[in-house]
Amino acid sequence: MAQAPAARPALFYIECLRFIAAIAVVVIHVLGPYREWVPELPWHQWLPPVSLNAMSRWAVPIFVMVSGALLMSDQRPFNAAYYLRRRLAKVLLPFLAWTVIYALIGGFQDGIWSWQVSAELLENSPNEHTWYHLWFFYDFIPLYFVIPLLAPLVNKMEQQRVLLLLAAWLVLTLMYWLKVETPLRQNIIMYSGYLLMGWYLFNHDQRGQLKFWLATGAAMLAFNVLGSAYYIWLQGEYSSVFMGYKSLNTAVIAISLFVLVKAYAERVPQGARPLIKAVSKYSFGIYLVHPLLLIPVRDPANGVYQWFAHSSIALVVLTAVVMVLAFAFSWLLTRSSVTRWLVP
Repeated sequence: MAQAPAARPALFYIECLRFIAAIAVVVIHVLGPYREWVPELPWHQWLPPVSLNAMSRWAVPIFVMVSGALLMSDQRPFNAAYYLRRRLAKVLLPFLAWTVIYALIGGFQDGIWSWQVSAELLENSPNEHTWYHLWFFYDFIPLYFVIPLLAPLVNKMEQQRVLLLLAAWLVLTLMYWLKVETPLRQNIIMYSGYLLMGWYLFNHDQRGQLKFWLATGAAMLAFNVLGSAYYIWLQGEYSSVFMGYKSLNTAVIAISLFVLVKAYAERVPQGARPLIKAVSKYSFGIYLVHPLLLIPVRDPANGVYQWFAHSSIALVVLTAVVMVLAFAFSWLLTRSSVTRWLVP
């Protein structure tokens, strides 16, 4: 019988990447309602959420890059049974379970639960997510079938050939941003590029280019914020021109963050490391459960955002509270063997 591969030691900079990505995802979903309220708000109220939105879209790409870095760099003999059971099933089964859970929750309409609404959500779930954050899995799960095919190829390719592939992918991200039509703009191709980029940055030292990536990432963040503010000011309503997960601006920011966190993570004070490691450990659970906590917050009838004097205060406080509660909820679910698999 084939032996399961030994566990890989944790890398602190990978934990840091998961930590910041988990926070960024919660930020994006906390500020979500402000996108609808932009026409009704003065500029100083919509600018903070719009700016944070423009600055945080790298969160999903970072999660994909981390997966590429770890799974595609694994040099141990490939064990298909182990991979399907411990890698794919670890994501697929929770996704299916939470699809059902959120479909049941979605059945509540005006305080009354309707089986018909929940059944319709489940019936449509092969093509449409039952809750807004579950879209990620429709693009992420197919990548688990790309990794076993892509990993042995790139691990044997010359570096220059890999760089050529990455350059071609970056061109695609630019075409995606500019909405240039091409059959290559498929999600599985676009997100596979993040897998490859994560693998490349994991295995190739970029410390000689830190100033470049710091300047490039900062410039693109500023470009996103100023561009978003300009378009919204011009149109008088929310604009997502700078918000694409698969566009060049987002890719550049994600790459810059990966390089910089890898280079500087060891400078994080020892006192902060237990928190970072804990949030990293439960980042998948936080991603899955935090929209539950946001249901009463995002309901306009409850007026939660109006409790605060300014949108910037609301975003900071609500993000912190939701992060803490989502972490606690995820931790509680792991305490029982019955529910542990829901937040692996």
